[in-house]
Parts: sequence; structure tokens; C-alpha cells
Amino acid sequence: MGRSPFFWGGLMFGAYGAIAGLAFTGAIEGMAVLLIMLAPMGLMIPLIRSANRRVDAGGTACLNKGEAQKRYLKRVAISTSLYMIAIALMVLVENSDGRAETLRILVAVLPGLAVIGVFWAIGRLIVEEQDEFIRMLVIRQSLIATGFALSIASVWGFLEQVEAVPHLPAYWWAVAWFFGLAIGAAANRITYGSWGAV
Repeated sequence: MGRSPFFWGGLMFGAYGAIAGLAFTGAIEGMAVLLIMLAPMGLMIPLIRSANRRVDAGGTACLNKGEAQKRYLKRVAISTSLYMIAIALMVLVENSDGRAETLRILVAVLPGLAVIGVFWAIGRLIVEEQDEFIRMLVIRQSLIATGFALSIASVWGFLEQVEAVPHLPAYWWAVAWFFGLAIGAAANRITYGSWGAV
């Protein structure tokens, strides 16, 4: 079946961690950070293919051939593709001459809308999933991710207020939330013996 989706997800989050480290140290700044963030997004392709292979093969411990999971994977693939296109457009508009303020604002909103698409896909998975145990695992995973991201954002915000740490662009909290999903999956595995469906 090839490598696990968790391998590709771990590789993607590790790459984002390295980018965050470079951004925090000032090694990369501004639009360079956004451009470099595109590279790990390419890992979504093998991650989704790997997850689809698992779903088609019957999966392991709660990852079955459910239609809800298949629709979820398609929605995430579409949102991720739109995110990469939106980032590329943002860079093109930022680097072009005669930039109109309205166009810059419109293009700057697009990556955020694509991330909202991923949040929506997870919400639809919760609503559409028929298996109550899998639904509970997804909800638990999402709550852990939310608690993790909001906790980090709160602590960082107060440290930033007293100028103990540099300013961090707000889109990093969504990245923290996605990292929290991995923590939630591990917590599900430890507590219930299953990773869940996200």
C-alpha cells in the first residue's frame, strides 16, 4: 500500500516546523515565507493518495470505505489546490508593477478562504459521518487541535505584548491548529486504539 498518510503528514508538519524556525530567526521574511510555504503543500498529493489507498483497501481501525471519508478527502484536495493557486496569485500581484490596493486585498483574502475550505470539509465530515465512534474521534481530534492552537496563540500573544517574542502573522495559528490535529490523532490512538478519520 505504500507509505502511510501519517508519514506524509509528519513530513509536511516537519517542513512547516523548519519554515517556522527560519521565520522566527529572521533567516527568511515577508513574501519569501509564503513562497517557501508552498513547497510542503505539495506533500498533500501523496498524503491524499495514500489515504485514498487505505480507504479503498478497507483501512485499519476505523478508516473504512465510508462515503463521508471519500468526500472529505476530495474536499481537502480541492481546498489545498485552491490554497496553492491563491498563494501563487498573491506573490504575482505583490511583485507586479502598478499594484491596485483593491486587487491586493482581494488576492490576500483568497488563501484564507481556501483554509476555511479545509475547516468546512472537517465540519462536513462530522455532519455526514454515519459511524458514531468515528464521528466522536474526529470531534475529539478537532477539540484537541483547537485547544492546542488557542493555547499557543494566547501565550504567544501575551509574550508579544511585553516584546519578549517577535510578532507572528495570524495565519500561523491555522498552521498550529493543523499541527494540533496530529496531536489529537495521537491522543485518539493512545486512548481508543484508533487514529480516527482526519
